[in-house]
Amino acid sequence: MTTGLIPGEQPPDPRPTGGLPQQRHEPVGQAALHVDNRPRSSVITARAAASFEPVGRSVASARSFVRDTLQGWGFADIIDDAVVLTSELVTNAVVHAGTAADVLCLRSDDGVRVEVADRYPEREIPLQGQAVNMGNLDREGGRGLQLCAALAGRWGVEYTPTHKQVWFQLDLPERPVGTRAAGPSLPAALLPLADGRVRVAVVQIDRTGAITSWNEDGEELFGYAAEHVIGKPLTDLAAWPHTPGTGTGIAEALQLSRWEGSYGIRASTGRVTSVYASHLRVRDTTGEPSTVCLLVRDHERAVLQTPSRVPSSDTTTSSDGQSTDPFEVFIGSPAPDDLDGLLQRTVERARDMLDADSAFLLLATDDETVLEVRASTGLPSARQRFARVPVEAGPGRYGSARMPAVHDDLTAVPGAVPLLNGTGMRSVVTVPLKVEGRLTGSLGVAAEAPGRYSNEEALRLQFAADRIALAVESARLGELEGLRRGSLGFLVEASDLLAGTLDRDQTLALMAQMTVPTLATWCAVYTIADQSSEPYLSYVLHEDEDLIDGIKSLLSKVPPPDPVPTPGARVWSAPGEAAHQAALRSSMRSLGLNGGPTRQIASGIGPTLATASAVGGETVVLPLVARNRVIGMLTLGKPTDEHFRQEILELAEDLSRRAALALDNARLYSERTAISQSLQRSLLPPELPEIDGVEVEVIYRAAGEGNEVGGDFYDLFPIRDGAYGFAIGDVCGTGPNAAAVTGLARHALRLLAREGLSGPAVLERLNSAILDEGARSRFLTLLYGELWPQEDGSAKLKVVCAGHPLPLRLRQDGTVEPAAEPQPLLGVMDDLELYEQTVTLDPGDVLLCVTDGVTERREGTRMLGDDGLADVLTTCTGLTAGAVAARIMRAVERFASDAPSDDMAILAMRVPGLHKD
Repeated sequence: MTTGLIPGEQPPDPRPTGGLPQQRHEPVGQAALHVDNRPRSSVITARAAASFEPVGRSVASARSFVRDTLQGWGFADIIDDAVVLTSELVTNAVVHAGTAADVLCLRSDDGVRVEVADRYPEREIPLQGQAVNMGNLDREGGRGLQLCAALAGRWGVEYTPTHKQVWFQLDLPERPVGTRAAGPSLPAALLPLADGRVRVAVVQIDRTGAITSWNEDGEELFGYAAEHVIGKPLTDLAAWPHTPGTGTGIAEALQLSRWEGSYGIRASTGRVTSVYASHLRVRDTTGEPSTVCLLVRDHERAVLQTPSRVPSSDTTTSSDGQSTDPFEVFIGSPAPDDLDGLLQRTVERARDMLDADSAFLLLATDDETVLEVRASTGLPSARQRFARVPVEAGPGRYGSARMPAVHDDLTAVPGAVPLLNGTGMRSVVTVPLKVEGRLTGSLGVAAEAPGRYSNEEALRLQFAADRIALAVESARLGELEGLRRGSLGFLVEASDLLAGTLDRDQTLALMAQMTVPTLATWCAVYTIADQSSEPYLSYVLHEDEDLIDGIKSLLSKVPPPDPVPTPGARVWSAPGEAAHQAALRSSMRSLGLNGGPTRQIASGIGPTLATASAVGGETVVLPLVARNRVIGMLTLGKPTDEHFRQEILELAEDLSRRAALALDNARLYSERTAISQSLQRSLLPPELPEIDGVEVEVIYRAAGEGNEVGGDFYDLFPIRDGAYGFAIGDVCGTGPNAAAVTGLARHALRLLAREGLSGPAVLERLNSAILDEGARSRFLTLLYGELWPQEDGSAKLKVVCAGHPLPLRLRQDGTVEPAAEPQPLLGVMDDLELYEQTVTLDPGDVLLCVTDGVTERREGTRMLGDDGLADVLTTCTGLTAGAVAARIMRAVERFASDAPSDDMAILAMRVPGLHKD
């Protein structure tokens, strides 16, 4: 193809001077053709010409030529019609006529004339005034003249002995003054949704980022009055999204000349309102810069959002009725509506355009340091999907993806294109994709033969890359926005799940289940107990449960990754290498290649090869860092020939930070629970003594989840031969201070009782000891008594009830009565005058002692109380002490549906009597 463009030159009249009469035809009416002998009155201001070979791909090249020519002339309004007509006419020439086609574009003040000439003139010459049949609209060929009649302002056909030329002229539409863009009329159902009144917040920001102006709509949208926000930085209100692969922050966005996009504003209620914003950087008459921000609710973004394409282009249609976009010249129509489809179509068209054996397209990360393979054709699967290569692959301009590069023979420069290592490709041409000077990707084609490409092919490929770069970047940003929204939802759900448990094992399971299969195919979690401990493989999960044991066995034989605190994911190759070696050894043994006898393939080779395939892809390790210490590693893996995309790794890094804190919280909670339980056990007697002639049963239930030491306690101990002491008490509050009083009371009771002191004397000395604790002292309700079994089968008791719920006595006839009188509690007054009461339990009688967690059991406004407890006890006649305690506890639990909020202790003593129950 040869092209030429001579601005400002008026071309010679292309009409021949000899041969058949020249005929220019203009449609009049429905089916008549008339000779157009009017001279060309318009001044030709520019011309462009090109010749195309008689091959199929020339049609696309001709479309590109006309589109680029008219785009350069600024005639965007008529590009689509011109491309459609040119496509039909060139198809007639190079496909149906089988000759080369010459295309000439002429620019004038009032429009554009395009002439398409072929070299197959042996056609019927239509007579003037003769009706012409345009043919069937549905047939594939012969539509060129029909389209000219429908779309062109004027058109005609000219014949010479050697050429046939069809021309058409498109007039420029009149543009209303002030119109920049316009959209078609739409039915009401297709219009964007908005609230009854659309509010546009207008916020002006000075050069320091502080708010200088805030309108009434801003107050209505976000709840802040102007005087409350003026002078504050916008960053105090903006909830800027952390989109994977996008590094622009609110401060940087305010410095740009123009910016448009979505973020959040924290309203006065504390909730984040999603907004769509348009920022414009301006300066006042003194030269002081500031930024004007227009904000609307995100669902009303149509109010501010700039159309992605010129409306006039959107409303024009091609010959088959499909709308055409600027990049569809290269991509084809209809264009894919998803990023993956667009990229795959791009590499296929690039390969066909340069008649290559393979093609590939890579997208750059936000920092422009790494390229990820997003589409390829003609390459092994290992070269596809998210494989990463550095932008700067080597020294010099040809080692950088930022510049076009042509390699005649890759065998002479091994490693010049890392993606093609081992693929058999020898010649390659690569070009960058750039948007506003920023590297967004790289497009390349390769061939197995050397020396296939030159600078001309590089220019053609660069032209195609420039054509689709903006469309690719727009689709990529759309994908990132969708991924960002999904990532935020994923992290919110993950945070809720991790915050919902303080169990270490459950936290480990949640970490793995959240990553598989959402982020990775398999996952392993290593934990580190302390700084001197080695990492320990704690949890393994694969989306196929049958492979979990194989992966666990494999990882147990591989040294764990180093606990490096550096943030971010790092590649760990050990599992893949170990899996490959294990599969190779298993295969050799099964085939008898290790020196042993030949035998059939063993059944064990299946799991080995399956394990190798499962972990044969990319494996990355993310540190679990909490409170400035590495507490473990999160390992994510892909199966053979698969790689992680950068956005997934960034999302996994966010998850690892949350999971690390949740895991460390679970560890601290477990340690605290273990300490509390150990302390609680130390405050209760290890075992109860056996008392001849008296049945004793104790039930103790601590409230909560075991993270606090309870304030209730009980004790039963021998004082001297034939005498036993018993106590049940309740310290005010929980925690360490209550535990201190509990321990003091239990151990002091034993010590003082064994000194031979009476019950009142024991409690008075205990009261003094509690008051000596000062600020750490707590109230204490205590029931203390001494028990002497009698030879006649009864039991004698001396009881002191210091502020505690009264003990209840159940007689054999079913009557229930208090067995003591209330007296002052301990830990309040210095001088106590306590006394003891004597109670005799006859055979069959029961003495029930409880803490207030039993009597104060509540269900709404109802409370069990002393009377309710007595009613339950009346039903326990004839039961053993154990059965009595169990029935009381069951009644208390059934009284309310909620879990108990207070500790409960039940001490039941029964004199069985001389007969067998």
